Amino acid sequence: MRLEGESSNSNGTSRPFSNGSGVSPLHKAALSNSANGTRRSSIAMNGSSTTNGHSHSGGKQRPSYFGHDREEVTRILIQALTDLGYNGAAGSLSQESGFDLESPTVAAFRHAVLHGEWTEAEELLFGGSTEEGGVSINGSGLVLQPGVDKNVMRFWLRQQKFLELLEQRDTGRALMVLRSELTPLDQDTGKLHFLSSLLMSQSIDDLKAKADWDGAEGASRHQLLSDLSKCISPSVMLPEHRLAILLQQVKRNQISNCLYHNTSTSPSLYQDHACQPDHFPRYPAKDLTKHTGEVWQVQFSHDGKRLASCGLDGTVIIWDVESWDVLQSLAHSEGGICSLAWSPDDTMMVTVAMDKDAILWNTLTGNIKVRLPRFGEPVSSVVWAPDGQTFITGCLDKEKNLCQWNIRGELTYDWGRAHRIQDLAVSANGHFLVAMECETHIYVYNFVTRELEYELDLKTKLASVSISQNSKYLLAHNVAGEARMIDLDTRETVRMFKSGEKAGHFVIKAAYGGANESFVVIGSEDGHVFIWHKETGQLIEKLEAHKGCCNAIAWSPTNPSLFASAGDDHKIRMFALPSPTLNPQP
Repeated sequence: MRLEGESSNSNGTSRPFSNGSGVSPLHKAALSNSANGTRRSSIAMNGSSTTNGHSHSGGKQRPSYFGHDREEVTRILIQALTDLGYNGAAGSLSQESGFDLESPTVAAFRHAVLHGEWTEAEELLFGGSTEEGGVSINGSGLVLQPGVDKNVMRFWLRQQKFLELLEQRDTGRALMVLRSELTPLDQDTGKLHFLSSLLMSQSIDDLKAKADWDGAEGASRHQLLSDLSKCISPSVMLPEHRLAILLQQVKRNQISNCLYHNTSTSPSLYQDHACQPDHFPRYPAKDLTKHTGEVWQVQFSHDGKRLASCGLDGTVIIWDVESWDVLQSLAHSEGGICSLAWSPDDTMMVTVAMDKDAILWNTLTGNIKVRLPRFGEPVSSVVWAPDGQTFITGCLDKEKNLCQWNIRGELTYDWGRAHRIQDLAVSANGHFLVAMECETHIYVYNFVTRELEYELDLKTKLASVSISQNSKYLLAHNVAGEARMIDLDTRETVRMFKSGEKAGHFVIKAAYGGANESFVVIGSEDGHVFIWHKETGQLIEKLEAHKGCCNAIAWSPTNPSLFASAGDDHKIRMFALPSPTLNPQP
């Protein structure tokens, strides 16, 4: 399809710090080695005296573990065993190694938070007297991360105290906490106003709904402990699930270095991970040849069971992905269908055409549900809102060029801009609407408020835009054969993908694809498919797909080993893993 205007944190490398030795008798019964904020069960502390609050090994120098600090490794293993529920094994490891997961002060602090003893929690966290006139303890409090605002941590603790008093229907004491404990901390005024409004809650359920809070008996205290633990030095209080996080980082690093990784299955920990090229869908598996003209777009349904294609012949063909039989052939336009979009539930589809027409179809029956009023110029693009109740059309006219419609065909909003829109994209989280004009500009709207957030001039004539499923990255493809990955929040270019082959005067749609959208895939004017590794920017495949321009690529949303390309040679080519039963049709 031609463009408009053309004729055709570290865990601490130093030893743990002392957290003070003064612990109240109540806390002595509550010393715990449980994982940070995730378990109510505990295992007994091993030994009575500790070195630096953790070890009772008598200061004996121990060898490192393959270059790693032996105490750090052991404490992480104790935490992991507790996470796994092996409390006895965790206790035995602590006893044999001479290392405790955490000091008595940390254990007492954990107990205080999980049991709602807020004055004690502040004393143990910060040391000395609290601002309420509490009794001083022997110690200076827990060692915090550099730059931590203590008043923020106090606010979190006192906010939990306030909410729990409201849950108990003790409005008088809750009001006193708001006035004398929360307000003097000089934190977010808006948050204080919100908390004040909760005093008017009609019931406990109303309170929980408004505050998005599950109560003292829910997970709120554990979540509070988790948040507070992130502010405490990791050498004193280990971050939650530290071993699991380290293992996940190892997996992510191996996956990011594996160019052909294309599965959502987690790699095994037993061996280093590497995928072979033969496990990548680089083989032509089948050609679909029912179109009688150039194929301009191809798109899988969200459930991956159907494939829709459209183009110059003015028809939409819907294929069964398992058998590749034609399920429906929807006639629309003599001038060519520019774009199509499945509804989120796959029961509807909008098609837009060169003949200035736009139609909403029932994909189950093949019948027309709504035909929109005729536009002034060709309708170039269409996308659905994530809720499936409205869709947005882009038009090459200077009027009604960016409009939102409901499924009854009623215009719900006209942005009233003078842009001539060539392509559209909506983020899956419903925040961004991106409109690409037919020259060099991209307009990024807040889809909720409908206000323009910013615009970008990419200096080169553009061909297509798309947004990653995580709603973070825009992919803008230009006629020079370059695709730019842009962070939608920071507006910064994250990575460039350059094929070296120009798109010329054609609309060639670039897209993300593969498992976890690990790849960027783009067609070219000479019929090739280029596939890049998204994280490294490395070109991993250049595949022959069509005689003539390759206009669009669609990757199956449910099968990462299958994608389709659409070309000017009237064909749709399916790429898959090697199979003796699937071969291209002549």
